Amino acid sequence: MNQVAMPLRIENLKKSYGTVEAVNGVSFEVKPGEIFGLLGPNGAGKTSIISILTTLERPTSGRALIFETDVTEDPMTTKRQIGVVHQEVINSGFFSVEEILEFQSGYYGIAKNKERIHYLLEKLGLYEHRQKKVKQLSGGMKRRLMIGKALVHNPKLLLLDEPTAGVDITLRETLWKFVLELQREGLSILLTTHYLEEAEQLCQRVGIINYGRLECVEPTQEVIQKFTQKKVVLQLKNPRTFVSPYLQHSEANNFTFRVPMEKGLGDLLSELKVGSQEIDDVRIVEGTLEEAFVAVLNNK
Repeated sequence: MNQVAMPLRIENLKKSYGTVEAVNGVSFEVKPGEIFGLLGPNGAGKTSIISILTTLERPTSGRALIFETDVTEDPMTTKRQIGVVHQEVINSGFFSVEEILEFQSGYYGIAKNKERIHYLLEKLGLYEHRQKKVKQLSGGMKRRLMIGKALVHNPKLLLLDEPTAGVDITLRETLWKFVLELQREGLSILLTTHYLEEAEQLCQRVGIINYGRLECVEPTQEVIQKFTQKKVVLQLKNPRTFVSPYLQHSEANNFTFRVPMEKGLGDLLSELKVGSQEIDDVRIVEGTLEEAFVAVLNNK
């Protein structure tokens, strides 16, 4: 049986600018039909990786393969396989929305692409605006058009570089619903974002990069489990005193504990020797990807 080609495979990738190592030995892969989050602070190396994948930059060493083709050996094949949504908003102000997508189709040698263009316009809420000049669009509409441009040639790998930066919550939700629909259709997606809450909701796996080095690559929930603690807020019927390494705060009958994610509530109550009849209320707050991200960057 033929093995399915990996949409993206990066092997010991390095990129230096003079004495500055922007990317230092990074390795990871994006699996078929997966949304993979590449997360890191500004200057961590994410943009350099995206630039290499889009053939704007050449790696100093190592390899980046898209569907098993090295991006440096066959740039044209690479460009046909991927769609890219960059951070910068397009400003081709004198052409209409539909004309922009027709021009983009032409770049890929697609002469008759009306059906695909209209499908994207409908999905992105741009159909009724298709005759408007780009300069007439709001910032959010321009962002939608950028996604349409990235998808007009029906790529198999989508690179989303901060696609929702500066857009409102309603538009973000609309775009992510569409991205999830694309994933269900088999599209593989590499996402960079500073909105860690949306990365937690969308990404099956994440890689956290800092100072050019990949600190971890794991399933999203495993990263949260590994690098965070959950908060247990306990309200008792009567005052008590606890001596516990997990106790974070106490006030009257209210107690807050920080415990490892894998520790169950029953285990904690057993250690504290608290019976169910003593409890007035209990609340559990799970760790988040944002907390895990901070912990990884702080080497905790």
